Amino acid sequence: MADEGEIANILADRTVAESIAQNAKLLSKQANKPECEDCGLEIPQQRREIAPWAETCTECQSIREQRGKHRRVAY
Repeated sequence: MADEGEIANILADRTVAESIAQNAKLLSKQANKPECEDCGLEIPQQRREIAPWAETCTECQSIREQRGKHRRVAY
């Protein structure tokens, strides 16, 4: 019979495997979608190879990041 440590390791391994499978599906979907979510232009192949999770072209990503720097956080 497995002890608590072995059971925890099995559950952790299963959770990691499920997470990897989900991320692989997301990356696969993104790789098939070469258009920028913001401007609709094609995301350059080099960017898609380097960052397959990218949803935007580099220009639109820069705009998103600049907007994020200037947001006020409500506490």
